[in-house]
Amino acid sequence: MKLKTLVLSATFVASAALLLNSCSQNGSNAKTDGKKTAAAVKGDSAQAETADTLSVKKSTYPPVDKKLYDSLMKFNAHGDTTGRWPVKNTPYPIGGAILPFKRVVAYYGNLYSKRMGILGELPPNEMLAKLKGEVKHWEKADPKTPVQPALHYIAVVAQGDGGKDGKFRYRMPFKQIDSVLVLAKKAHAIVFLDVQVALSNIRAELPLLEKYLELPQVHFGMDPEFSMKDGTHPGKKIGTYDADDINYVSDYLAKIVKKNGLPPKILVVHRFTKKMVTNYKSIKLHPEIQLVMNMDGWGEPDLKTGTYRYFINQEPVQFTGFKLFYKNDIKKPPHHMLTPEEVLSRYKPYPIYIQYQ
Repeated sequence: MKLKTLVLSATFVASAALLLNSCSQNGSNAKTDGKKTAAAVKGDSAQAETADTLSVKKSTYPPVDKKLYDSLMKFNAHGDTTGRWPVKNTPYPIGGAILPFKRVVAYYGNLYSKRMGILGELPPNEMLAKLKGEVKHWEKADPKTPVQPALHYIAVVAQGDGGKDGKFRYRMPFKQIDSVLVLAKKAHAIVFLDVQVALSNIRAELPLLEKYLELPQVHFGMDPEFSMKDGTHPGKKIGTYDADDINYVSDYLAKIVKKNGLPPKILVVHRFTKKMVTNYKSIKLHPEIQLVMNMDGWGEPDLKTGTYRYFINQEPVQFTGFKLFYKNDIKKPPHHMLTPEEVLSRYKPYPIYIQYQ
């Protein structure tokens, strides 16, 4: 099994401009080439707007229709005969749950870089129009499942410089997160804040985003690839999270949901190797959290299929996701990115979260 190339982001502030090296948009399934290509940052017009974070109020969500929920979970198992799917003994979500009633289709990236994903690569209006097109494509491919658009923003980026505290990560300024919330509102999209902890840790980074996670439309992503527990600099090898780390995040988010009367939070955990997530059987599930194991590797269709089979299908947690790369998936023969129809025909269970980079 080939491994995802690690061409990590290097961020630094110089003359009031933030420079980022190419992140995983430029690399996935091979050895690190060690090259760092800085991309100059230009201001985004969306930054001038103020995010609407104050008008959202607590709501009372009707209870989940358990019969409908069960039927949709069975449908999404896609005829699985192994007994793994749907996952047994999982809790029903509290009211307001998105999954499995809708499929989430997300654009991933960072506004400071055109090379970390489609979210930052295109001008905002062009990006949102392209996302709308993908939403329609998924709705056509699976008319039974409505689509919820999303923006998946890298809020903490692993970097090539240690920084003042030597943690090799850069926290995006809140004004950038506010800009993403403004863009999401235009597209009727939800937002994911993604964290690459590098030599920091999830317990230090997650609480800093709490004011955003108190909003009903904001969800969370954690990336084991850049969780470097042994002190190795990010990009030198693939990192890891244990069930204990994931349980910490789930517990933390569940408390936010309960305290603020919110619908369930979706928690996305990226994965494309076995060691990226250890002790998966010890991952705890909550009615307040919908946990997605997202197949995060790039490459030719057969390679992606093998990764999904071994690291997602065979180690069931709750829901599954699948990442598609506009550029990296077509680098090698047959130079083809899977279509929604092909994803739905190939995989058991159906991925309920789709991410484009």
